[in-house]
Amino acid sequence: MNLYFRLLLLTLRTRTARRRTGRGTSLWDEARTPFRVALTDLDPLRHVNNGKYLSLLDLGRYDLLTRSGFWQAATDRGWYAVVAAQTITYKRSLTLGQRFVLRTRVLAMDERSVYMEQTFVRRDAVIARAVVQARFLHRDGGHVTPAELLALTGAPPRDLTVPDWVRVWADAVRISSTAR
Repeated sequence: MNLYFRLLLLTLRTRTARRRTGRGTSLWDEARTPFRVALTDLDPLRHVNNGKYLSLLDLGRYDLLTRSGFWQAATDRGWYAVVAAQTITYKRSLTLGQRFVLRTRVLAMDERSVYMEQTFVRRDAVIARAVVQARFLHRDGGHVTPAELLALTGAPPRDLTVPDWVRVWADAVRISSTAR
């Protein structure tokens, strides 16, 4: 329930900001989504549960995609996103009441996937960092090609070549189509 409440607040904040400024951000910008640790985020050790971080990653991606207008444009075309793989590393704990920001940006893109880097930050200290491999799919089947994505978003302002370590990771965690 907490996630739905946060999703509602995030949606309202995004819409209000777009009305106030008259524009969104670019898909190629970094979204900074503020949060505060709630009681329902905690595990028995009284710090944010590792599974909660993954749920918050969803909200950070949603924030970037809605603020950039990509969410609506993709929906209009019958596209939707799925997470294919993700990895996260934790450095510090977050505890009840602490404020933090989730920074989300597109890291890279290849012929199959878009890779996003998401970093939890509190007072300029990195708490955790994740890399998420996402795919955009057509509702009627098949995946959205890089050419289709770029036709919608325009050219990125920086090189989106997949870093070697990300490619190695993605290859290592890929489940083959013949796996049972």
